[in-house]
Amino acid sequence: MTTPKLLNRLTFRQLQVFRAVHERQSYSRAAEALGLTQPAVSAQIRQLEQALGHPLFKYAGRTLHALPAADALAASTQAIFGQVSRLQMSLSDLEGTITGELNLAAVSTAQYVVPHLLARFRAQYPNVQIRLRVCNRSQALERLAERRDDLVIMARVPDDEALVFMPILDNEMIPVVWPGHPLLEATRPTLEDLAHHYMLMREPGSGVRGALEELAAEQDVRLDHAIEMGTNEAVKQGVMAQLGVAVLPRLAVRLELEAGLLAPLDLPGFPLRHSWCTVYHRERFPTPVTELFLRFVRQHLDELHAHFASDPTPLPSHGVACLPQAAQ
Repeated sequence: MTTPKLLNRLTFRQLQVFRAVHERQSYSRAAEALGLTQPAVSAQIRQLEQALGHPLFKYAGRTLHALPAADALAASTQAIFGQVSRLQMSLSDLEGTITGELNLAAVSTAQYVVPHLLARFRAQYPNVQIRLRVCNRSQALERLAERRDDLVIMARVPDDEALVFMPILDNEMIPVVWPGHPLLEATRPTLEDLAHHYMLMREPGSGVRGALEELAAEQDVRLDHAIEMGTNEAVKQGVMAQLGVAVLPRLAVRLELEAGLLAPLDLPGFPLRHSWCTVYHRERFPTPVTELFLRFVRQHLDELHAHFASDPTPLPSHGVACLPQAAQ
């Protein structure tokens, strides 16, 4: 097939659908992401295969596999959409505005940090559409593997050369109890002493739980008295209600510690420290808006560190009311 014929038969919609299927390795997940039905996605892929003259995917059992033509097309599609995004950014620069989309996923512990970044970023680039999905660590790893987001913000980044990451802030995890808890008066308490109490823990797959379980294994401590709770907020409220004790990110409880509603416990091995990082898969080249956000984060790291290292205080105003631009 000659190049002119191929150019005349390809459409951006076909390439958009193809990219979603290739990244997610699933027709159904691609359909969900694009707001289409699965038959509509399948039809777009069939038309694309006919235009290319090559099959793109095949099933082995229930698993969808990309064929060599799909991998070749994926590289070209990434370059094509990257150039279109850069064109959009250039046109926006000419108009004096920056537009585009920024799709983020963040582990639940990072929700105490990410909004501070997004508020500053939105103040400077109000026409960028931001989407933030909060999930646990195992879900973040799944989304990262499927390349479903522009960036994932998480701690304990896997040792994988295919991942590009940038540390942004330390995540300190500390033991917390309610004021008046007997361990606060104990001499040299240990994790084993803490584990004798009911331990409020997140679900399996949570980063905080994983870090605690790793330390417990290192110290040969059994966590036999666990009460599972679905969010850090529920765990925090449970400790304040004297339901049990917990290990939580310091930033998640800084206001309660300041108010005397919770108390930190000094135990050997704590605090656990892991840096939150921005992460993306090397094969998912950052869009111009993603590059803009990463540059923005680097420029504001000192401000972020200073704010969270000090006692809880309001951030300085960024001078922008939290109103849509059209309403200003």
